[in-house]
Amino acid sequence: MPNTSSARKNMRKDVKRRSRNRSQTSALRTLVKKFRAAVAAGDTATVDALYKLASRRFDQAAAKHMIHKNAAARMKSRLALHANKAKAAKENATPAAG
Repeated sequence: MPNTSSARKNMRKDVKRRSRNRSQTSALRTLVKKFRAAVAAGDTATVDALYKLASRRFDQAAAKHMIHKNAAARMKSRLALHANKAKAAKENATPAAG
């Protein structure tokens, strides 16, 4: 337990910050799960919208030092890879009109 008043205050602040960071991290994970579900379903319109949103949220989290900027870049890169594969699969599966 903290001994000084400033240490007690820091502990209170830490609790608030931890809860805020946990909720934001959870929201990021949920967004990634929705993105992966859309990729699995083959819904390219939803995949594009969710990629754009996830990319922005990862950049915001990195700017707030919630996650490292390289971790944000890595996750964005991986999501882009999945999105591009989903688009290619849908284009190849659709028969050409002719």
